Amino acid sequence: MSYFIHIYTICIYVFYITFLPLSAHILSLVVQYRMKKKIVYFDMDNVLVNFQSGIDRLPPNLQSEQHLDEVDGIFSLMDPIEGAIEAFHRIAEVADAYILSTAPWNNPSAWSDKLLWVKKHLGEAAKKRLILSHNKHLNKGAILIDDRDKNGADRFEGVHIKFGSEPFTDWEITTKHVLHLLGEA
Repeated sequence: MSYFIHIYTICIYVFYITFLPLSAHILSLVVQYRMKKKIVYFDMDNVLVNFQSGIDRLPPNLQSEQHLDEVDGIFSLMDPIEGAIEAFHRIAEVADAYILSTAPWNNPSAWSDKLLWVKKHLGEAAKKRLILSHNKHLNKGAILIDDRDKNGADRFEGVHIKFGSEPFTDWEITTKHVLHLLGEA
């Protein structure tokens, strides 16, 4: 009988020295995966930024331009949408938040004006988190909050929340939904 107990003890010992470190490593990977923040992208125009507020500040002779987004300096004139700044900061507490916007190709000032807007209104929470792209679908993440299907938003692989459309008509409702999707509600 002691022979079998000895063999059993050796088997248990071999099992523990072989598989325990491996299971601890697997457990650590699972914990790291669960703790990793999900990526959430915010569009700017008509999501974070009130585009109409920029139009309203243009001289009357420019307000009738056909391509208003190509008017030099228009993006520097825009206000945040009500609740947008607070929503960005709240979601950034629990997610890896980025701004993913498109700047008009024929308006070079839009590229720098968008950066200046982010610095002014979102501050350090958005430092080096502005992505300007005409191909939003190339970015990987959990959620894209955008008001349109253009520039690859319709091909985004994660969840596309169409801000401004039912039921996501304001930031209070949208923030609650995003936090729910992130498992924070």
